[in-house]
Amino acid sequence: MTGWRHSSLGIIDRSRPISFRWEGRSYRGFRGDTLASALLANGVSIVGRSFKHHRPRGLLAAGLEEPSAIVQTGAGAKSLPNLRATEVDLVEGLEAHAVNAWPSVSTDVFASLGLMKRFIPAAFYYKTFMWPGWELFEPWIRRLAGLGQAPDQPDPDTYEHAHEHVDTLIIGAGVAGLQAALASIRSGAATLLIEHDAVAGGRALGAEQSLSGTPVGSWIAEALAEIDAAPHGRRLMRSTAIGLYDHGLAAIYERSDPAGPPGAQGSLRGRLWKIRARRIIVAAGAIERPLVFSGNDCPGVMLASAAETYLHRYGVVSGRRIVLAANNDRAYRAAFALNDAGAEIVAVLDARPEADIGLLEIARERFPVHPETLPLRVEGRDRVRAVRPARLDGSGAMASLSEEIACDTVLVSGGWTPSVHLHSHLGGRLRWDDMISSFVPVQPSDVLSVGEAAGEFADLGRIRPIVCVETPGGREEETAFVDLQNDVTLLDVRLAVRENFRSVEHLKRYTTLGMATDQGKTSNINGLAILAAELGRTPAEVGVTRFRPPYHPTPIGAFAGHRIGDTLRPRRRLAADAAHARMGARMEDYGHWSRPAFYPQARETEREAVHREVCAVRTAAGLFDASSLGKIEVIGPDAGLFLDRIYPGSMAAMKPGRCKYAVMLSEHGTILDDGVVARLDADRFLVGATSGNAEKVAAHLEDWLQCEWPELRVMTIDVTTDWAVMTISGPKARLILAQLGASIDVSREAFPHLSVREGSLLGVPCRIQRVSFTGEVSFEISIPWAYAEDLHSRLMASGASLGLIPVGIEAIMTLRIEKGFIHLGSETDGVTLPDDLGLSGLVSRRKADFVGKRSLSRPEALRQDRRQLVGLEALDGSAPPIGAHVVSDRPDSLRGGAHSEGWVTSSILSPTLSRGIALGLVEAGRSRHGEIVILRDGNRVLKARITPPGAYDPSGERMHD
Repeated sequence: MTGWRHSSLGIIDRSRPISFRWEGRSYRGFRGDTLASALLANGVSIVGRSFKHHRPRGLLAAGLEEPSAIVQTGAGAKSLPNLRATEVDLVEGLEAHAVNAWPSVSTDVFASLGLMKRFIPAAFYYKTFMWPGWELFEPWIRRLAGLGQAPDQPDPDTYEHAHEHVDTLIIGAGVAGLQAALASIRSGAATLLIEHDAVAGGRALGAEQSLSGTPVGSWIAEALAEIDAAPHGRRLMRSTAIGLYDHGLAAIYERSDPAGPPGAQGSLRGRLWKIRARRIIVAAGAIERPLVFSGNDCPGVMLASAAETYLHRYGVVSGRRIVLAANNDRAYRAAFALNDAGAEIVAVLDARPEADIGLLEIARERFPVHPETLPLRVEGRDRVRAVRPARLDGSGAMASLSEEIACDTVLVSGGWTPSVHLHSHLGGRLRWDDMISSFVPVQPSDVLSVGEAAGEFADLGRIRPIVCVETPGGREEETAFVDLQNDVTLLDVRLAVRENFRSVEHLKRYTTLGMATDQGKTSNINGLAILAAELGRTPAEVGVTRFRPPYHPTPIGAFAGHRIGDTLRPRRRLAADAAHARMGARMEDYGHWSRPAFYPQARETEREAVHREVCAVRTAAGLFDASSLGKIEVIGPDAGLFLDRIYPGSMAAMKPGRCKYAVMLSEHGTILDDGVVARLDADRFLVGATSGNAEKVAAHLEDWLQCEWPELRVMTIDVTTDWAVMTISGPKARLILAQLGASIDVSREAFPHLSVREGSLLGVPCRIQRVSFTGEVSFEISIPWAYAEDLHSRLMASGASLGLIPVGIEAIMTLRIEKGFIHLGSETDGVTLPDDLGLSGLVSRRKADFVGKRSLSRPEALRQDRRQLVGLEALDGSAPPIGAHVVSDRPDSLRGGAHSEGWVTSSILSPTLSRGIALGLVEAGRSRHGEIVILRDGNRVLKARITPPGAYDPSGERMHD
């Protein structure tokens, strides 16, 4: 394409030249240019490469519908991939390059893939690579696929969320949108007008037209002035409606003005608006459709409306020798304007007969017009060199071949498609309009579409709905592209039909038609028309695929807003956090809390540190900070009755000073949480919850109390962060605790396992529970939160001579797997029942009712082949891989597709037992102890023996000592 800058046309600021770099070369443009218009003005033809075949591509459009000019800007953390060159504002110092090309867009070595196009048609990956295996080819396909490169550094920019309520939201600030905004404002309604572009006016910008006797440019300026002056009027530019939802909710992404020099750290890049509106008016305009012919992807083939926009707005003439191919009258506007600007219109190829061409006589005074003619193919690879026209017969098939026409640009117009995407987001129906050969919104709806978005066109004339020239044989369909970004050809669509993919949804997924980043804005209708023709049906009968948000690609950071890093959620720190830091703890997030994972000593690896900590607990003692565990007090005369209804076990009968391990169930009978319930006195209980579920359990209790049993005299109080918990675990735990001088007798006789005592320690109130998650004697010491760091230091000082060391989460997890204790989320999922884990003893058979009781009687819950908790020991002594599937040890089990009978849920290389052990859920597992099974993890296969869970101290003597 030999584009060039006109000396006077356009609305750019020629007094402000801008330097930028494209593909490593320096160019110049002006303030108001986009990267696309500046490249076109500098005569750059190839601006991208296609997704699959890496064919050279030029500019097709001038707006958000552009499928080919996908670029990446900036470098490092500020690099932005997969932007449309038509939407990148030109700023000083801009650096950009094409995506999906190496080493450069002009000389892409992967263009050789085009030689293999016969072997990689639509959906080739579904029916090829059957041998030697998909795994051999997959890495290469993934390496070639994709477009831009996402930065591997954190995004330095920021994003905001904002909210607004208005009476009227108007989407699109073209002429129709401005008229709607003026009418709304004059009625007194609070009005918000949004526009995707940086300036209002749409395609009327810079055009020599008039509106109500006023030049359109002046009319736009007056309309904007009235909107800005109105106290209840507002407009957002650079803002795109990405989705419409129920109850008048619209999601709008507002881009910041990039006029400042790129590279500023921490700048605001965008804002996501959530707007509630009483009424929504869509004035998003329409999108011009291309024509389908061989070589229609060659640089130099452009939409007629795009050429008109580049001329009127940016002062760029798309070429010097231009051919226009069209099926409607509106396309002639581009030919007239470009001819006036100095371009030679070599020929106009019009699909319609002479009688249907409304501007035929006027056009023939200026350039040759060929009725009933369309391009058959374009000659040229890196840019258009010539076009070969074909005369059409009455059915649209080729009647004869015309002489080749030399040119450097081919403008195409196959009609216009109203932007119905937002209308469809709310479930709005569409109907086929034969007058414009497109789908239009059915009104009334939850939104009102106006102007071209409603299918209202005044200057199209009669359209001949021809998408492509039908040729008798030939290979033109191999290079006739329907979807330019995904390289979907006419041949691909016809192949899909031959292979019986006849639904529009199946066609879309099988060929990837309309699944590129442009969502098929220029290709959908053409693809549906071709499908309809192949099926011998009308487009109305074929239908259209479902449009879904977002309407336009939106940065992921916009959805996150400020909720990233430390602001994702409140960072919850333990009361003794500073003490852990002084001791060199490696802190990680567990259940929304920052907790010690392990305490490495000099040059220790994680495995070595965890091994040392486990051995200390087994032989001496370890100190673990369990402050994050949930703690909910249940108080009142009916506290026991309330908990009897909540838990499947009996709580009211428990004596003060005792504890009980319990599981809390959902209404479906599945395990919601587990923990220890302690009865502090007659009408006061302490409910323990896991760290990650503390808030959920507190809300669960309050929900049942307030909504189902409000008559009960009970109150619940979440005291999780009122009390810190330090757990001493190990054979020497009792001796260490006794040295601190607590007012509580911690002897074995006075303080048995599963007991709770209240008293004082170090001069402050304390509560001590004798419960164990490690299989060793353990004491959970609860004191007021503010005293946690002091208690931690005193315990470490007191126990140092006895071998006490701090232990982290990883050591605790290793200890509990050795003992066979469950961990919520590892040994449970959304369908796990108490009996699956061998916890049926926690379910009372005598209670009349409790939450989840009826669900435990369903046939599904009583199946004998349910997956049950077991131990697993690999025969070779290794640690079975977590997630490995369990299959029976039969000859056919080594083949892929064998029935999975369960999986490994937790696995370690036990420091205590010096071998690998695991827990798993296996079908009818409790009846299969001793059985040899196969564990499959991808390509890894090993044999294991099913055992009871709890390889360490199965009788529990040590923790009861």
